[in-house]
Amino acid sequence: MLNLIKVENFELDSLQIYRHLRDNAVTADNSFIADSPKVVNLLIDSGIRVKSILATEDYYAEEQSRLEALQKVDFYVADKTMMKKVTGYNIHHGVMMHAFRPEEYKINQLDEQIIMLAELSKNDNVGTIARSAAALGVKSYLVPRQGPHPYGRRALRVSMGYISRLKVSVYDDLLNTISELQSLGYQVIAAEASQHAIDLSTLEVPNKWVLLMGHEGLGLSQKVQEACDCVVKIEMDEDIKSFNVGVAAAILMYQMAIKTKA
Repeated sequence: MLNLIKVENFELDSLQIYRHLRDNAVTADNSFIADSPKVVNLLIDSGIRVKSILATEDYYAEEQSRLEALQKVDFYVADKTMMKKVTGYNIHHGVMMHAFRPEEYKINQLDEQIIMLAELSKNDNVGTIARSAAALGVKSYLVPRQGPHPYGRRALRVSMGYISRLKVSVYDDLLNTISELQSLGYQVIAAEASQHAIDLSTLEVPNKWVLLMGHEGLGLSQKVQEACDCVVKIEMDEDIKSFNVGVAAAILMYQMAIKTKA
């Protein structure tokens, strides 16, 4: 049986993390907040280290067998009205979790196909790209330290928790990291609709590649493009300037993954 702790005082110190830990915040213990049953359950099943869960009685009744395997976890139970008092906003899904990010991978531990981000500004795009990568078999995700983290609350929700299927690595300097990847035998392919870019349909895809996606509005600088092995663009109607970065990443990964397997 689970030892449920009934929440009667929403000002408890141990619950304040659910109110104050927002997207892109970094804690000393490298923790994060996840919400919604599907995301929470997928993360638990991945073996992530959990500190506490805040949920309704219905969630605990339905997921008891999954939760009994967890060790040293505080299980807080509250109705949705009390959960709103704790978090400061409406909770529709009935469960939140405080857990610790898994240890980051080093670049030389990543797989032969990598999706890499320059600094993006929107958590939704980081989550969307993570979900697409997991679905398309691109298992390594390389992200900048400055910018939304894949384990931010919004990014997690948009990824549906599938970030847990990926090896996440964080880098500090973009140009230095491109050079390091090339020294490890990767071809770094920049996604940018520039004049000298290769059409996706004609791109020869190597077995060991990194797909680099740029900022939503600024794209990739000329200097970054020149540092990469090649630049690729998606053919589109001439009246349309670009795709959303999440959509573009999915199209590119799909085609590149197919060509890698061919």
